[in-house]
Parts: sequence; C-alpha cells; structure tokens
Amino acid sequence: RTSVSRKVLTGTMSHDWGYGDDNGPAHWGEMYPVANGTRQSPIEIIPSQAQYDPTLKHLKLKYEPSTATEIINNGHSFQVGFADDTNKSTLSGGPVTGTYRLKQFHFHWGSRDDHGSEHTIGGIPFPCELHLVHWNTKYPSFSEASDKPDGLAVVGVFLKLGSANPSLQKVLDKLSAIQSKGKQAEFTNFDPKTLLPHHLHYWTYEGSLTTPPLCESVTWIVLKDAVSVSHAQMTIFRSLLFSTEEEAPKHMQDNFRPPQPLKGRVVRCNFK
Repeated sequence: RTSVSRKVLTGTMSHDWGYGDDNGPAHWGEMYPVANGTRQSPIEIIPSQAQYDPTLKHLKLKYEPSTATEIINNGHSFQVGFADDTNKSTLSGGPVTGTYRLKQFHFHWGSRDDHGSEHTIGGIPFPCELHLVHWNTKYPSFSEASDKPDGLAVVGVFLKLGSANPSLQKVLDKLSAIQSKGKQAEFTNFDPKTLLPHHLHYWTYEGSLTTPPLCESVTWIVLKDAVSVSHAQMTIFRSLLFSTEEEAPKHMQDNFRPPQPLKGRVVRCNFK
C-alpha cells in the first residue's frame, strides 16, 4: 500500500484516473473501498455549521524558496516538487502537533470559471483550488506517512476570479514546458508563501487524499480567504493535457473530486 501511495502522490503511476470519462471519481469506489470511508475528502464546508475553536493555534508556514526543485505534468494535474530531506520548508501550529515538511503543491480546476475547486463553501465552488501537501516528520518519509491517520497536512487555498496574480504567473509561465503527461522541467527558487492570502484564517477537519489511493490520512486546513486569478490565467491551466505526446490531445480540466458525505465529522475554525 505504501508503494502505491508513493507512486500515486509523486505522479509516477501510469493509471488514468478517468476525469471526464467512465473511470472518473464516481467509479473510484469500485477500485478503492476506502472511497466510501468515514473521512473522505473533499467536503462542502457550511460556515454557519463550523465550530469556532479558541484552542486552535495560528498556522506557521516557513518556506525556503531554494527547496523548490521541479514542475511535473503527472497526467491528472501539474505539481511543483520540493526537496524534503530537511526541515527547511515546514508547516506547524494550526490544528496539528509536531512538524510537517512540504512535499509538493498542485491545483484542481474546471472546464469553465464557474467551477473547479474540490471543497465548496456553502455549496459554492471556486474556479480553482491549490493544495500544499506536507508530511508528518514523526515518520521517516513521505511514503511512510502517507497512509497514517496523522500522516499528512494539506493546506487548501481557493482561487477566485479577479485581477491577474503575479506570483501564480511565475508558475503558469512554466506550463508550456510540460504540456503533455510525463513532462517535467526544472523549477527552482520559488516561495509558495507568495501564493497564500494575507490572513491565514482557516477551517479544519479530518479527511483524506482526494485522489487515489484516497488514504484517510489528511488533516485538512482550508483557508477562508481566497487569492485572485484572472480569466486569462485560468485559460493557461486548461492548456495542459491529460494525454502524452503520442496520444490524441485531451485537455486537462475538471480534474476535481466532488464533495463527499460528512458522516458526522465536525468542521472547526480559528475565527469567529
């Protein structure tokens, strides 16, 4: 199971997750029984039902730009990878104990600007959602942590339509080098903190990976404030391909899983 997690999360698994066709998220339960588990993600967050928890700490994100290494089209999104052999880029505080190292960030988006995020707020989706994936250093490696109940912490950031986002543009400028599945390029000296909103107010709940193998190992930290993205920038996301160079081009879009049942979980927040 661990090796599957490692292959899936580093994007080296060749399996097509079927976004937009008959092998898509609705059918994942046939291959992954945990798809119907008790802490699946994403969810619909209903602000009026979230519980303010004064014991929740401030989120501490300490990122070192030099740890960025590469950008990869893994066939279902693109991700920026980070060197995670030291505690140079970390998450601590918030709802978690201990130190979590940044492994990668990636995005989910729609075919149009009126949908694309995985989490929704009061039933409303955003055009895009950024996920920064961190692993708990109490385990020896990312792959060891990836299926443990407290193994991962993912920060979710909504992108809302507005003015062009200069920090995001630095990432989007590299997409022309990784148009098709399997392509990768060097991507260094980037600070992910520049992609975050000014205030780190958040909702948090116990959830899962939103892509196979759907391990129920994620403490989700979904930021309340969105960052801007322009329509032109969203068009660049959709220029990527699910397909390899040898295959008929298939545009990468609607690469999100819809909200899953809450099943009695409580969503907490650190703001009133």
